[in-house]
Amino acid sequence: MLNFAQPTPQRLSKISNMVQLPKAFIQAMTGLLGPADCQAFSDALQEDAAVSFRPNGRKGFRAADGLSPVAWSSLGYYLSGRPAFTYDPLLHAGAYYVQEASSMAIEQALQALSSVPRRVLDLCASPGGKSTLLRSLLPDGTLLVSNEPLTQRAQVLAENMQKWGHPDCLVTTDYPRDFGALGGYFDLIAVDAPCSGEGMFRKDNPALDLWSPANVRTCAQRQREILSDVWPALREGGHLVYSTCTYNLEENELNVDWICRHLGAETIALDIDPSWGIIGNLARQPHHVYHFMPHKTRGEGFFFALLRKTSPAPDAVRPGKVKAKFRNTSSVPIITKLTPDLQRLLKSDVQWQALTVADETYAIPASMIDDFRLLAGRLNVISAGVPLTVIRGHKVQPHPALPLSIAMGDNAFPRAEISKSQALDYLRHQTLTLPSGTPRGYVVITYQDTPLGLANNLGSRANNLYPMSWRIRSGYTQEWDNKFCTRITDTKS
Repeated sequence: MLNFAQPTPQRLSKISNMVQLPKAFIQAMTGLLGPADCQAFSDALQEDAAVSFRPNGRKGFRAADGLSPVAWSSLGYYLSGRPAFTYDPLLHAGAYYVQEASSMAIEQALQALSSVPRRVLDLCASPGGKSTLLRSLLPDGTLLVSNEPLTQRAQVLAENMQKWGHPDCLVTTDYPRDFGALGGYFDLIAVDAPCSGEGMFRKDNPALDLWSPANVRTCAQRQREILSDVWPALREGGHLVYSTCTYNLEENELNVDWICRHLGAETIALDIDPSWGIIGNLARQPHHVYHFMPHKTRGEGFFFALLRKTSPAPDAVRPGKVKAKFRNTSSVPIITKLTPDLQRLLKSDVQWQALTVADETYAIPASMIDDFRLLAGRLNVISAGVPLTVIRGHKVQPHPALPLSIAMGDNAFPRAEISKSQALDYLRHQTLTLPSGTPRGYVVITYQDTPLGLANNLGSRANNLYPMSWRIRSGYTQEWDNKFCTRITDTKS
């Protein structure tokens, strides 16, 4: 007997949110996985996506006890649901980063390197998930260049890298071919290539709407062009981490095979635990590649491979032969010694120099000054090292991102601790009234003893110096307390 009972509200919600996969996509996945496995794959896409994050240990944060760790990551943890992250001041302070669990697997590639890389490029870095992960995994003294060619996305990348707060970083907005002249400069290049986005179907409806076999072919060709353009910048014997958030062979296995045969490389086997559910090469090739499938692993679709460059690289450029090149400014980068007034804003355990580009000055670790001089002369730099000062009108002010750096000195400015509701007002760029007794002048605004940014205290009120482009635009506030990311109280933890 047929049941014509009305579906429950929960069932109606589930039906309305079901992922409607294109027929051509289902056919392609059936060919890859087989009918039974493809059905399990399709069923998994109807389930809620996992939520995962990484605490910023360099800012003194760790995951709360009892959370499930991401198996292939030493830093990632799962949450039981998705809270309203926007309304947590600690997110804006760089205390943690919300990142899809599967993409944290590039940690496995770093563990397989035979030596510690000194210069690393994250070529397609926006919004910053893999760059903040790399920066957490790489040791101090390794330079990380995070790049995004599209200006608006590059600004988001710079914001997230400044909030993460590590000084050994450079953010650029250039195209892959702009790096080609840096012959053999980088030890490691990560290319998370723009792709058809099949792995994000249940999280990104536009990717689903735009999918077609023709778009897959277009993406695969664009990925080869990106790889060809940046390949000269990787030294011989250096490593490439190639990744996509898609499933098909054209953008994955076939492109890895193309890199090996046409650019000159070999894939490196990783120490992958079989219990993780990661799938290997689906093209029946000998190359070592790794697929994350939602019916096998707790995360979204992801593909990656670690390759070693076997072909020679062109000669590297020298700093003395560099001609300054900027798309958005005619200013030439200037490197000088820090004045004592600026030096006191920073921790004294590092020797610093100053890099000035246009109206902003950055503190650069002296040990990396030649690298920064070279790159600032050839690339379009939008953030470097520690953001130190900025010119507003005719006045030099502390850079609004300075308090977010782990390199700022403990006594650089007075501090004013505020409540959560005040912190959200501050992050919306509203005017503040600071606690009585707060000194006048520049003050670091803190929430739970964690810097959020700067204010200029005038006494009766304080001018909010939080960047307008970073502000929370929504006036809505969801009341919840962050119980998953906590400060490290035991230095042994």
